[in-house]
Amino acid sequence: MATNQPAYMVLTWGCQMNEDDSRQMANLLEQMGYRQASSESDADIILLNTCSVRDKPEQKVRTKLGELRLMKVDRPGLIIGVCGCMAQREGKEILRTRPFINMVIGTANIYELPSLIEEARQGRKRILATDLPERDGSNGESHVARLGDKVGIKAFVPAMFGCNNFCTYCVVPYVRGPERSRPAGEIIEEATSLVSRGCREIMLVGQNVNSYGRTLDASIDFAGILEQLNGVSGLERIRFMTSHPKDLSDRLIDAIAELPKVCEHLHLPIQAGDDEILRRMGRGYTVDHYRSLIDKLRSRVPEITLTTDVMVGFPGETEDQFKNTLKMIEDVQYDAAYMFEFNARPGTKAIEMTHQLDHKTKIRRLGELIELQNGISIAKNKSEAGQVVEVLVESASQKDADRMCGFTRRSKMVNFPGDSKIIGKLVKVRTVRGGLSGFIGEMV
Repeated sequence: MATNQPAYMVLTWGCQMNEDDSRQMANLLEQMGYRQASSESDADIILLNTCSVRDKPEQKVRTKLGELRLMKVDRPGLIIGVCGCMAQREGKEILRTRPFINMVIGTANIYELPSLIEEARQGRKRILATDLPERDGSNGESHVARLGDKVGIKAFVPAMFGCNNFCTYCVVPYVRGPERSRPAGEIIEEATSLVSRGCREIMLVGQNVNSYGRTLDASIDFAGILEQLNGVSGLERIRFMTSHPKDLSDRLIDAIAELPKVCEHLHLPIQAGDDEILRRMGRGYTVDHYRSLIDKLRSRVPEITLTTDVMVGFPGETEDQFKNTLKMIEDVQYDAAYMFEFNARPGTKAIEMTHQLDHKTKIRRLGELIELQNGISIAKNKSEAGQVVEVLVESASQKDADRMCGFTRRSKMVNFPGDSKIIGKLVKVRTVRGGLSGFIGEMV
């Protein structure tokens, strides 16, 4: 490799959509002739792909920007770009307060990266590119094809962009724009290309994949996409995230039950176990409706793994309403959950609501929730010890090169003795011991 080849680094915070966006950025940079940097000090361009869903990721970005500001004093030619949701939400302010930043690129402007970098390299101006598509039902934006043969065992494939739900606590519709579904043929073509180059598992991603197809002229829903993907030769597993309870159809439940490549796992955010809190969140379903979905899922797919998102401390949440959420967690018995306290985000309706709870109360409730759910997760995994499961081997353990890591079809992690030659393969493993995050196992 030529020593004068310019290098890039993309730092990522946030969800699966952000991870896929970062992969697109890397692809574009490599098509421009950049190589991936070994460290920040080795990079000629550093892109920060940011998240605005909660405050903590934004604070991490601000800390990193402080470090990069000092780095740029010594290396004035370093190009620094802020991308993603935080860039979309605070673009002008970021440029105003941080003169060392070369460009701010929004969530729908990734495909412009080559021309924007060229402008930055020529030093013409500092760049702000944060235009979002109009709410006109247009069918998504350009999605960058993967370059060459650089394909992993697993890959994200966006099914859609944006969101139309406007939950009162969420910034996503404001920073990612309106819902736009990708044409079915484009999704299948991308997945087929990935599989032909070694990918074994595809995860379809979108803010609400259950509403796929509403902006398309063609009459196809998300279950139809799964049916088409199931026919892709060489593809072993299909996953998807995230599903919204108000749009979870019987057809999609049937697809999980009947399509052999669709994995037995569903992430179905509940957010709260109280109807009044759900109403003020703008979630569009009741506790009883959600429970009926769980009953259908477990009836059609008895072995299904269920995971969820839960928020505590929403404005006005009483102790009784919080206890309703704990009861919901106890009743449903999720395999795992993403749990967090309400974090007021600028521009959302919830930030203007009365009866905001104090931090101490929110943290105490979050601790109770975590203790309950972790106990459920450990008990469920311990009860499943001794089973023989199919594992897609992803990598060696970070702590021990003689141990391999992978996931079952039900999205449970397994760590077991093995050789790196089996990475990328499907193997049979007996679960020996269950814990919070998965299993210790042994190859059969």
